[in-house]
Formats: sequence, C-alpha cells, structure tokens
Amino acid sequence: MKLKVVIDTNVFVSGIFFSGPPSRILKAWQDDRIQIVASEDIISEYKRVIDTLSVKFGGINIDPIFELLLFEAELVPSYSFEKPVCEDPDDDKFMACAIAAKSKYIISGDKHLLNIGSYLNTSIVTPRYFLDHVLK
Repeated sequence: MKLKVVIDTNVFVSGIFFSGPPSRILKAWQDDRIQIVASEDIISEYKRVIDTLSVKFGGINIDPIFELLLFEAELVPSYSFEKPVCEDPDDDKFMACAIAAKSKYIISGDKHLLNIGSYLNTSIVTPRYFLDHVLK
C-alpha cells in the first residue's frame, strides 16, 4: 500500500514549474511511489493557480499533469470544519482532505500549516523533510 499524501498548492505548483524538492515529490508520485490525495476544492485551487502561472511563464503544457492528477489521485469529498482549524481558514481544505483520506502527511511550504506541526494523525512537513526523512 502506497503512502498517501496531501500536497499543498504551493508545493504542487512549484513541482510543475521549477526543479527542486517539490519536483522530486511529483516525480515520486509519477513513479508510483506515493499516492496523492485531493478533494475537488484542492484540485480547483491547483487549476486556478496553475492557469495563472502558465500565462505568466508560457510554453508549459499542464494538460498531462492534470490528466494524471484526475486519473491517478485518490479523490475524497470536500469537507468544512465547523470552526477553522488553521490560522488561515483557506488551508482547512488540506487538513480536511488528510483526515478524510487517513493521510499521514501534508506536504507544504505554507508557514500557517507548518506551524501546526501535526493534527490528529497527520504531520505537516516541508518538501525537503519529506524527501530526507520519509521518502528516502
């Protein structure tokens, strides 16, 4: 059984447009070493940010990565907490997704999420930490 992970938008988008740890995490997913878990809310946010950046950077065809995401990601229903869990309520969708999927990790570069550290059985870690200590 593959390790289920929720990937914050900044990591997912960085993995598409730049090299480095986020790119290596997406490569691990493409190599079937991890399972990305997402909700419709998360995928919508990915798409919105990527569409904006693809105009700025141009020449990057994002269709293959989105097709792979829609075909290969484990989709869970979107969920909202009664009260915000994260300092930035917009980040709650990542936490809710991780809980719904029983994911052990949220991979993020977002300081609001990283400051939480862990919630229930989910750890919030940086891309570098994930590569060095979990995926190794």
